Formats: sequence, structure tokens, C-alpha cells
Amino acid sequence: MKFLIKAVFTTLIFSAILFLCAGKINYFQGWIFLTTNLVAAFMNFRAIRNDAALMSERSKIGPGTKLWDKLILAFSGLAYLACIVISGLDSGRYQWSPDFHWSFYVLGVALTFIGQVIFLKARNENKFFSSVVRIQTDRGHTVCDTGVYRIVRHPGYSGMTISLLALPFITGSLWSMIPIIIDIILLFMRTYFEDEMLKEELSGYHEYAQKTKQRLIPNIW
Repeated sequence: MKFLIKAVFTTLIFSAILFLCAGKINYFQGWIFLTTNLVAAFMNFRAIRNDAALMSERSKIGPGTKLWDKLILAFSGLAYLACIVISGLDSGRYQWSPDFHWSFYVLGVALTFIGQVIFLKARNENKFFSSVVRIQTDRGHTVCDTGVYRIVRHPGYSGMTISLLALPFITGSLWSMIPIIIDIILLFMRTYFEDEMLKEELSGYHEYAQKTKQRLIPNIW
């Protein structure tokens, strides 16, 4: 339950910041954001609830976590927070962006759940799907090359990218694309650094990379 409580609490905090920046409670973009993210949090919990080892791994920063990963995660968190603040100020308070057609909000919700499904498929397939970049020698770390990992080497990050792209549509803010683009660039950087680290430090990963060519985007990169 700690895993679920943490996910719900995080969603409520970011939603509260969004509403505060919007300056009003009758802010339908905020309610879309809150509802979508609460559903996503329960999806995440339901998918992992029977895997105590993976839940424990994803709930803490384990030994051997790379310093560069901690820095990327910190900057990613700041960029995400900036997206929330800009979204609330934009679509909620000052209306810098033009009004979005309702179909854009539907698209945003759809992209969020498409990204979540891809993310969860990757996490369910890989029992070493940590929240930080490290070689899990304490858990007998091995290469995962089945399921969605046959398509790209980092399908979890692919799902995260899609979910990030959905945020400006959900919040109705064009200006929030700026921090989201920064977040996606950081995610691409993390993918690259993690991939190179795994090639050097995880037995069998170099051979896997030769079979599965793309890191993040099928037939592209």
C-alpha cells in the first residue's frame, strides 16, 4: 500500500500546484489531469502489486546508482514541475494559448494511456525494471530480451515519452511544450547513457544490442 499511497500523494501534490497556478477550482483541464493521473497510478499499482521484489526495487535508490542518472532525474523533475506551473498559469489564469478543441483533450488522454500501457508492458516483462540506472548485482541482474524488448531496447522510456507528449494536450497549454521538450531531451540522454553503461557492465547486453538495433523508436533510433 505504501507504493500506491506514494503514487496517489504525488499526483495530488502536482494537481494542487496546477490548480493553485490556475487560480480557480472550476478549471476543467486540472480535473482532466487529476483524473487521468489517478487512473494511471492505480494501473501502475495493479500491475505491480504481486511483485514485491520489483516494488521494493522501484521504491528506493539502490546501491550503485549512477551520479549522472541522479542529475538527469533531478533536472527532469524540475522540467516536469515547470510544465505544471506554466500550464496552470497559461490555460487557467492568463490564457496565453488559444482555446483547444475538445478533440485535443481526448487525444491527450488517449496518448497518456497508450504510453502507460507500453510502460507497464515493459515493466511487467522485465523483473529488473528499476526506477534508477544501476547494475542490480544484489538481484542477479540479467538481460531482458523478450516481449516488447524485441522491438526496442528501452520500451519503458518509449511509453514515458508518449505520456509526456500528452501533457500539453491534457492541460490545454502550448507554452508547456517548452519544458516537455526539455524533459524528452533529458529522457533521450538518459536512454543513451544507460544503454552505453549496460553494454559495458551487463553481461550479454552487447549481444542483445546487436540483435535489437533501436534504443527507443522502432526503425529510427
